[in-house]
Amino acid sequence: MLLQRIGNRGIRLGTLFERAASRHPSNVLILDHDLDTAPQLGRRATIAEAADAVDDLASRLWAVGVRPGTRVVVYKTDGFDITLMACAAARVGAVPVLLSPQLDGATAAELVRRTEQPFLVTDRTKLDTELPEEVFALAERVILTSGDHEQATALASLAGVRRIPPVTMPPDHPTLITHTSGTTGTPKLAVHTGRSLQARYLPQATAVRPVLPGRETIALHVSFVHSRLFTALAISLLRGFPIVVLRDSEPAHVADLFARLRPGVLEAHPNSFMEWEELADDPRGPLSNVKLFSSTFDAIHPRTVRTLLAATRRRGALFGQLYGQSEVGPAVVRAFSRRRGEDEDGRCVGVPFPGMTDVRVVSRDGNPPSADNPGYIEVRSDGRIVTYLGEQQRYDKQLSDGGWWRMGDVGYRTKWGCVHLLDREVDLIEDFGSTLAAEDTLFGRLDELTEVIIIPGPDGRATPIVCTKNDEPLDSVRWQSAASLLNPMAEPVHMRLDELPQTATTKIKRLELARLLADRLPVGA
Repeated sequence: MLLQRIGNRGIRLGTLFERAASRHPSNVLILDHDLDTAPQLGRRATIAEAADAVDDLASRLWAVGVRPGTRVVVYKTDGFDITLMACAAARVGAVPVLLSPQLDGATAAELVRRTEQPFLVTDRTKLDTELPEEVFALAERVILTSGDHEQATALASLAGVRRIPPVTMPPDHPTLITHTSGTTGTPKLAVHTGRSLQARYLPQATAVRPVLPGRETIALHVSFVHSRLFTALAISLLRGFPIVVLRDSEPAHVADLFARLRPGVLEAHPNSFMEWEELADDPRGPLSNVKLFSSTFDAIHPRTVRTLLAATRRRGALFGQLYGQSEVGPAVVRAFSRRRGEDEDGRCVGVPFPGMTDVRVVSRDGNPPSADNPGYIEVRSDGRIVTYLGEQQRYDKQLSDGGWWRMGDVGYRTKWGCVHLLDREVDLIEDFGSTLAAEDTLFGRLDELTEVIIIPGPDGRATPIVCTKNDEPLDSVRWQSAASLLNPMAEPVHMRLDELPQTATTKIKRLELARLLADRLPVGA
């Protein structure tokens, strides 16, 4: 943690684009979609133009009464202008609260209520199709990024307002509020400060610099409401890397874009990389120039790592894996190269950042944690959030003496200090072993799988949910051969990938999936 504190003046989101523009004004931002709030940027703009758009949006927020310390909830149709709006709110000293467009309107309204009379930035589509009428009473003021409404202020009506200078807030003041994944219920609102976000930026920037000594085009497909996007942007913008921001992860779309732009760095969530495996066979070589694949916060299947690394022609290409959580940021890092063996353990997520993060595994039953008896994984980092908004008691419950944060995962550490992640606490299936390790095995042996999730069935038995390429039927002989390596399971349940409930970061909501399975396959069926 000591190295996270050296020179830590806070990430300063409000001036991030401005500072990047002062260093690299002609650097470019490329989008695969149009922006509601800044249509003038089009799909290709300089960083200087993006900085001007942030300044303009900040001035419009000021014009409607947003002031330092004010909370500004952003819940709108998906797009990079969510990120620009967050930077604009921070520029006037306000605290952006980012809600995923994937949240249903009732959940979004509940989070607006917890935020206590914030300004709400949304659009007519969300008002008409998602948000309940009560949201007008829950917000100080509703601001529309598109369309109009008699009870709201259209952002477009504020064009041309007087520009104002940026407001600098103390580094320990809240600077961003994001929500947790919601895999285990209603999301919690995680409060980040400028200093905590900078503490997340430092280890990542330090790890990346020797891997990327020169200028590379970086392509980002990360949830626009996730804290990770802001540290990834800071690394890219301040080093002058051209940035490609994707909203659409559909493989054919991505292949067309990458074949033309040839990115040197790809940053995405694990499920996106799984979806992009088919790009490896594209004769145009959309992945051929990638020097670094970067996957955030969850372990990734070994098959995906091998497939993507085999598709690049760059010498010394790496797949960087970060394990962490919205509440603490990245805690553990591991890099894979083409030399990775077929039998490499995908549950090994790496080691802490020296001098910056620390990890321990605490026994659940008094016996030493091991592969057969995993313990609770706990992390210590200056990147930890300072509270859950309105739920301090819930925050304190996960924090122990010495600043150790309970991750909600179980695993163990090897004698070499490597952390092995075996399961979420809530997903443990008694007497089955690691569901994540079993999924790695199945995914590695069955190329036809696009996803496999093992959850408790209605009778408590481990039940695999499988998705296949083009939704083709699963070959029962091949399945039995692969499954024979594992503890006994129920028969697989075939579902379409789009049927699986997902979070904003494309994680599968396992508890919700188990409830869907119970409705579909009652006990005794």
